Amino acid sequence: MISKNEKEIILGIDPGFAIVGYGIVEKSKNGDLKMIEYGAITTMAKLPFPARLAQVHRELKEVIKEYKPNKMAVEELFFSKNVKTAIEVGQARGVIMLTGIQAGLPIEEYTPLQIKQAVASYGRAEKKQVQEMVKMLLKLKEIPRPDDAADALAVAICCANSSNHYEIN
Repeated sequence: MISKNEKEIILGIDPGFAIVGYGIVEKSKNGDLKMIEYGAITTMAKLPFPARLAQVHRELKEVIKEYKPNKMAVEELFFSKNVKTAIEVGQARGVIMLTGIQAGLPIEEYTPLQIKQAVASYGRAEKKQVQEMVKMLLKLKEIPRPDDAADALAVAICCANSSNHYEIN
């Protein structure tokens, strides 16, 4: 649990296996949010799927080691049309969550609706609206790229302003 005197460093994740977006925000004691870093872990399509999952694990572990978040927030899956893709993203999401658990991070999960509601005040907001709000809320000069990184920052913002906290021991 984070003490009231400590700054919260939140790692937001937009899960995938081709591209995993990550965004790190700091929430100060007074509730102000500041972007620390954002980016994406990109795996090559020609790699075997298990190697792609291993790469996601290794690179996410490095992000955690470098930025030392004290909480991780992951977007829940919202797929229906392509079952194969949904299963693969689900497997990547499991690797992502296990990486956070192994690092001792409490993990929170949010649906796309919750994220849009928290960031744009409208659960059916368009992607562009959410990205513009991420830019505004974090006082950035431009919308973070790639889109996956902007989405991950939105997950972190949602987490900073919510409390679905649970810990795995």
